[in-house]
Formats: sequence, C-alpha cells, structure tokens
Amino acid sequence: MGQTLNWLQKNLAWSIPGAMLLGLVFGLGTQADFLRLAILPLTFLMVYPMMVTIRVADVMKPGGHRLQGTALGINFVLLPAMGFGLGALFFPDQPMARLALLLTALLPTSGMTISWTGFAKGNVPAAVKMTVIGLLAGSLLAPLYLRALLGAVVAIPVQQVFLQIALIVFLPLALGSLTRYVLVARHGEAHFNQQLKPRFPPFSTLGVLGIVFVSMALKAPDIVTQPALLPTMLVPLALMYVINFALSTWIGRTWFSRADAIALVYGTVMRNLSIALAIAMGVFGAQGADAALLIALAYVVQVQAAAWYVKLTNRLFGPASD
Repeated sequence: MGQTLNWLQKNLAWSIPGAMLLGLVFGLGTQADFLRLAILPLTFLMVYPMMVTIRVADVMKPGGHRLQGTALGINFVLLPAMGFGLGALFFPDQPMARLALLLTALLPTSGMTISWTGFAKGNVPAAVKMTVIGLLAGSLLAPLYLRALLGAVVAIPVQQVFLQIALIVFLPLALGSLTRYVLVARHGEAHFNQQLKPRFPPFSTLGVLGIVFVSMALKAPDIVTQPALLPTMLVPLALMYVINFALSTWIGRTWFSRADAIALVYGTVMRNLSIALAIAMGVFGAQGADAALLIALAYVVQVQAAAWYVKLTNRLFGPASD
C-alpha cells in the first residue's frame, strides 16, 4: 500500500490522467450522482495529511520581508487579475470555468512548492514560509475576491465559502498541528522529519485522485457529447502557467539571488489545487463539477511544467554554489 501511494504521488503526471480516465469510464457506465457523498471525506483526506507537514510557527521567523512581500504581490494582485482576464477572454459564457480559473489563480502554494524548491536547490526555508503565508492569506482572501470579481456572473455564497474554508483548511490545519505536536513530543523532531513526515503526503495524493475521479465521473456524459471540452480548457491553463513562469522568473532574476529567485518562482507558480478542488466541489454542488474538471487538468499542467522548470534552472539562474 505504502509503495503504491508513493508511486502515485511521484508520478502525478500519470496518476491524475489515470484517475480521470477511470472516472470517465465509471461515469459512462453508471449513474454517478451517489459519488457526491464521497466529496467531503475525500476532501479531508486530501487536506489533512498536507497540514501535518506544515509548521505555522515558520511564519514568525525573521527576515526575508522583501521576498515574501514580492510573492504576496504576485499571488494576490497580478495572478488574480490574470485569472480573471483569461477567464473572461476564453470562457465569456461559461461562469463555472471562469470560477475555476480564478480559484486556481487565487490559492497559491502547496507542499510541492517546498519540494520543487529543494529539487532546484533554492531557498527552502523561504519556500516553507511562503507556503504557510500563501495558505493563510489565500484562504481568507479567496471569498472576497470571488465575490468582487465574479459576483455579477456567478452567485457567490460568501458565508458558505468561508464556512467551507474553515472546514477544509482551518479545521485540518488545527488537527494537523495537533498531530504534529503529539508525534514530535513522542518521537522527537529528527525522527518526525526523517521517518514520519514523508508518510503523510501520499495519503493527500489519494484524496486528490479520489476527487478527480468523482469530478470526471459526474461530468462524463458532457465530456462525451462535447469532445472539444478538454482541449478548450487546456489552452488557457497552459497560457496562464507560461505567463506565470515567465513573469516570476524575470522578477526573480532581476531582484533576487539565485536561491531566493527559485523560491519565488515555485512560491508563485505552484497553486493549491487541492483546496481549489475542495471549494469547487463543496460549495457549488452539481455545478462545481464543471469547475473541478478544469482544476483537475491544472494538476497535469502544473506537474509537467514544474518538472521541466527544474531541468532549466541552471540555464536560467546559473549553477548552485556548493
């Protein structure tokens, strides 16, 4: 079981499309509405393990104000504007697709922000801090941005969005922090970091695959009757990631050291697609499956783009100094 989960996590570029294909087949072969009952438990499975690995206390570490401030500016000024603009351009008559693009743009950083920063030999402590700040700020600001930017197009139940975020972000964060505290107290910080911490993210991946499966199963009839649906969604997603990588790379190269620049790129390009999926499916009901499909595709684009960017890191920023 553990080896299978690790493989699924390390090969998201294959496991996400696999879950999408299985969901499509399942949705065509049966009435999939009953799967909505699995959304909440799958959401918790998706978010809680991720929270065990996060230390909220990292926000209080001194230093790096210019880097963190720049990341906040990109994440909560430039990217929401880009997500809104691309949605209006590509999906003028598809409010749920616009919602999905905006959600993707509004919720920065994930556990993979830290991992990819480490792979590229960037500033990992800065990436950790960026991840915690991005998670908290995005959770608080997302309902307000959604109401302000899409309130005229989609009925945004702000109170319900806040409640959903409390349920899928702050409750798992509290439980995850408690779990971390108990495990560190019992086994020590070193044992937790080396032996226990790596065991949690694969379970989060299982939740992600479950949500992707459900969203595809619910949308299967529409996908078959509209074969151009997936390619139409992929184009604006790919464009958003290309612009995001290019912009963050330029800012990083211009204003920051190599290590800080890499943390900035992964702290502003990687999006918290797990929480975006949870909001889409948990708040918007049947309509949320439309948004969830686009967010599921974003996983494929994001993983592939992040992997290729690691290979280009030395060309863009020069080799890491030992």
